[in-house]
Amino acid sequence: MLLTIVLLIISNIFMTFAWYGHLKFKQMEWGHNLGLIAVIFISWGIAFFEYCFQVPANRIGFKDDGGPFNLWQLKVLQEVITLTVFTIFTIIFFKEESFRMNHLIGFIFLILAVYFIFKK
Repeated sequence: MLLTIVLLIISNIFMTFAWYGHLKFKQMEWGHNLGLIAVIFISWGIAFFEYCFQVPANRIGFKDDGGPFNLWQLKVLQEVITLTVFTIFTIIFFKEESFRMNHLIGFIFLILAVYFIFKK
């Protein structure tokens, strides 16, 4: 169970950088003149590593492969990890974005979703 969660966290770190990290490229000296195609290929290259962790996480964690989670649980767990990683990423790299009360309330509802998905 712990290995699945750790692999999902690592995969989501790569995914977040692939999906949103490129938004900071223009602020970096080397990224001023990158075109969309270059940014897509860089993001795709980063996303490759996301898959290197996501696929094993799902295989190890899936109950039909000997893991503790059903498919619903894996998906909701992955979504909560994604939003947690995204929140940390945004607070660190996009300081102009604020974390507001409505975001917190939405996350509380997601935590409730995890509770209900895992409830027997």
